[in-house]
Amino acid sequence: MTMNKSGIYIHIPFCLRKCPYCDFYSLSLNESCAEDYVNALVSHIGSYKGKSISVDSVYFGGGTPTSLPAKLLVRVLDAVNDAFCVDDDCEITVEANPCTVDYEYLHELRNAGFNRISFGVQSACDNELEALGRLHSFDEAKNAVLTARSTGFENISCDLMIGVIGQTQDSLCKSIDELVKLPINHISAYMLKIEEGTPYDCDAVRKALFDDDVQADMYLLAVAELERKGFVQYEISNFCKGGKRSRHNMKYWKLDDYIGFGPSAHSFFGGKRFFYSRDLEGYIKDPLSTLEIEDENPDKLIEYTMLSLRLCDGLDVGHFKKLGGDVSRLEKLASDLCFSKLATYNEGILRLTPNGFLVSNSVISRVLNI
Repeated sequence: MTMNKSGIYIHIPFCLRKCPYCDFYSLSLNESCAEDYVNALVSHIGSYKGKSISVDSVYFGGGTPTSLPAKLLVRVLDAVNDAFCVDDDCEITVEANPCTVDYEYLHELRNAGFNRISFGVQSACDNELEALGRLHSFDEAKNAVLTARSTGFENISCDLMIGVIGQTQDSLCKSIDELVKLPINHISAYMLKIEEGTPYDCDAVRKALFDDDVQADMYLLAVAELERKGFVQYEISNFCKGGKRSRHNMKYWKLDDYIGFGPSAHSFFGGKRFFYSRDLEGYIKDPLSTLEIEDENPDKLIEYTMLSLRLCDGLDVGHFKKLGGDVSRLEKLASDLCFSKLATYNEGILRLTPNGFLVSNSVISRVLNI
């Protein structure tokens, strides 16, 4: 039997400036602290050397990984290559803010083995970028994508935000039109959410945002426009052309092994879920001191149901039954979901439609009867 290969996630918890809607763990960049952090990362990654773990995806996320000098990211990647059995065709992704990179920077990353880049573009309209607190204009974002392509990156993703303050259906379509003109093959389209404790978590912002019905209409418009332009939906928020799904993110949704490094990084490895607390200083002193076990024995039925219904591949009823699911109840529910146009059910596969994705949490709760 072929063993699934692992993914590696590296969290870089630094940003030039934190966006007001962001709840990810990140801090203002401090160069001396960044050096100490990379030293801790390299040491922690090195502790896996000799365990013969095969890896086919590496993902640098944040924060803003490209807020660090390129040489530091390369040093971390070198540590991964030294500690793990990294495939020759490994997908190696770095998230990037468009205003943090230039030709020399991207050339250095590409030469070191990074072969996929994900730009936080968010919008093609500068007024929307300003509302989001972004540091770049769309022209800067466009130039960053073109520069990445010129340095040899052939696998390029861009983020798109749906429901931005001031966004209209026309401006959303404009953003999609402008993005698909670029040499990219993947788009992550996220609906703006107000996260507790962020600067957006206030009445003024809530009043300025769309209500749920308008938000839903904008999402369905984005799905239809992206599909029309050749970007096939494969997950609630992700679209690609040429079959260029994010190999790394598929590991999360397919329950494959992945190992995270850095404060707030989560892992699913050896049948256990664990993570490192949001404590940069503690991680630098001793990564293992911040280790927390999330779940020593995850419920396979619940996890499979929740994650498979995020994907357009859908839920395999045979596998659902094998994990102990109530198939007769599921099939009755599937009939109701199909009638409501929230799902399709063909050849033992239950798939949510875009309308179903909008209420996926409710559907999953009904499927699991919780």
